[in-house]
Amino acid sequence: MSDQVTGLILAGGRGSRMGGVDKGLERFQGEPMAVRAMVRLMPQVGDVVVNANRNIGVYDSFGVTVLMDAIEGYQGPLAGMLAGLSYAETPYLQAVPCDVPNFPTDLVERLLQAAMKENAALAMPVTVEPDGRRQTHPVFLLMRSDVHDSLLQYVTKGGRKIDQWTKTLDALEVEFPDSQAFFNVNTLDELKELESRR
Repeated sequence: MSDQVTGLILAGGRGSRMGGVDKGLERFQGEPMAVRAMVRLMPQVGDVVVNANRNIGVYDSFGVTVLMDAIEGYQGPLAGMLAGLSYAETPYLQAVPCDVPNFPTDLVERLLQAAMKENAALAMPVTVEPDGRRQTHPVFLLMRSDVHDSLLQYVTKGGRKIDQWTKTLDALEVEFPDSQAFFNVNTLDELKELESRR
């Protein structure tokens, strides 16, 4: 089933909370975080592409197709997702942010099975936090490729929030057991903290 999915690594942000660095090129356990995401995602999908808006030559050297945002001005993850949907020739696209080094190795399998069973256009992970709160992870969105026009319309009208768009298509929430697997690195201190956990 993995050949029905194109994997998209989102590395096109400003990295503003990290002092403006290119997060995908920051190192985790000795390798750029974008490479870590590629290695983790490749066995789960048929093809992997990277969404980046700077250091294109470096990302290109990783040996995968590099897509720039579909709209200019660092408009957030949806701009990268739109570029991915425009590129993908598979029935599904799986987005993964570059700053979550330990995302589940069964991410795509679980989301895809649930989406196909429920005939859902979108599926995203949800975890139960230690305090009992349900936490969705919309940047890890599995999308049916036919949602392209819906997303294009949303961003063209100025929409930027993933969860607002996903609500319009009644996204399916798929529960995952390990909330720590979705820990995202926003600062250099958090990167060091995550490194120290191994």
